[in-house]
Amino acid sequence: MLKEFQEFISKGNVMDLAVGVIIGAAFGKIVDSLVNDIIMPIVGAIFGGLDFNNYFLGLSPNVHSATLADAKKEGAVFAYGSFITVVLNFLILAFIIFLMVKAVNNLRKRLEREKPAAPAAPPPADVQLLTEIRDLLARR
Repeated sequence: MLKEFQEFISKGNVMDLAVGVIIGAAFGKIVDSLVNDIIMPIVGAIFGGLDFNNYFLGLSPNVHSATLADAKKEGAVFAYGSFITVVLNFLILAFIIFLMVKAVNNLRKRLEREKPAAPAAPPPADVQLLTEIRDLLARR
């Protein structure tokens, strides 16, 4: 069983997947920072100057705080600002992945066009013989 596991891990696809997951996690942190530190403060300034993550509705009569962290301590809240931030984060990540896949597909298509065509395999001997007979009959 240990040997089978070692063979499974050493296959290229598993290693490629592991590298992809690690790079994806690091890339996700970059996008999180882009959204939380650059985009959302601008959106927050447009919509009232507050931190967009602190947009919430109190679902309990005990909620009176101005910040989401304090409001969660007081009772149930509907944190729509945090949700919008996460959705925006997802959309940016999905768009970037779309652009990367599109670029790879375009590169593959370009390489296919530039690749010289493989020489056609000669027809089987019986087809060659029939072709010669046809040509001889056509000359008569």
